[in-house]
Amino acid sequence: MFLLQVSASITTILFLGTLGMIILVVGLITFLIINQRRAMRFDRRIQEMEAIHQKVLLNASIKLQEEERKRLAADLHDDAGPLLATARLYLNEDLVNLEKAEQLQSILQARQIIDDTIHLVRNISHNLMPPTLKNFGLGSAVSDLFQKISGSGSINASSRFHDYESHLEKEKELILFRVIQELINNILKHSNASFIHLTQNVQGDKMYFRLHHDGRGIVQADFDKLTKSNVGLGLKNISSRIRLAEGTIRFERDMSQTYYKVTIELPFER
Repeated sequence: MFLLQVSASITTILFLGTLGMIILVVGLITFLIINQRRAMRFDRRIQEMEAIHQKVLLNASIKLQEEERKRLAADLHDDAGPLLATARLYLNEDLVNLEKAEQLQSILQARQIIDDTIHLVRNISHNLMPPTLKNFGLGSAVSDLFQKISGSGSINASSRFHDYESHLEKEKELILFRVIQELINNILKHSNASFIHLTQNVQGDKMYFRLHHDGRGIVQADFDKLTKSNVGLGLKNISSRIRLAEGTIRFERDMSQTYYKVTIELPFER
C-alpha cells in the first residue's frame, strides 16, 4: 500500500513537472511569437516612416526644381522679354525710311539694349552654373564665395581645401556647392555668427567637408525633426541633395559648446 502511494506521488510529480514544462514551453513560444510580431510591426512602422520621409524629401526636391524653373522663367519673361521687345521697336521696318543719322542712332540704341540682354542672360546662366565652379572647380568657387562674404565686413569667412587634386564629378560639385550656399545662407540669416570656416579633406575612400561657425545653430535631432515637418524647406533641399550625392550630413555642437559644426561625408575614389 505504501509503495502504491509512493508510486502515485511520483507519477503525480512527474505529471505536474511535465505539465509545467509544457506550459513553460508553450508560454515561451507564445512570448517569442508575440515579440516577433511586435518586431515585425515595428519594422513595418519604421519602413512606413522612412517612406514618408523619402516622400517629403522628394516633394521638397520637386518643389525646389519648380521654384528654380519659375524663377528662371520669370527672369526671362520679366527682364529679357521687355528688353528684346524694345530692341525690336528700334529695328522695325520703318528704319529704312529714316535719315542716315536717325538710322545710326536707332541701331546704336538697339545694340545697347541687346548688349544689356546678353549681360542679363549671362547672369542667369551664371546662377545656374557659376563660371568659377565650371572652370576651376569647387575649391575656387567656395573660396570666391567666402571672399565675397568676408568683403562685406560683417563676418569673417574662410575655407581651406586639402587633397583636392582629384576633383569630384561636376554634377556632385554643383550639388555640394548648392548645399554649402544654403548652409551659409542659413548661418547668415539666423545664427548671428562672427566667423564661418570650412575645411575639406580625404580619409580613405571618404571625402569630408566640415563647416564651423560660432553663432546659433542646430544639432542632428533638430535637423531630423525639421526635415520631417511642414517647415524647413531649405533643410529639406539640403537633405535631398546630399542623398542625391550618395552622402550623409551631420549637425552637432562641439564639446566645448563654443561653436557648431556641420559635417558632410561623400564617397570618393582617387
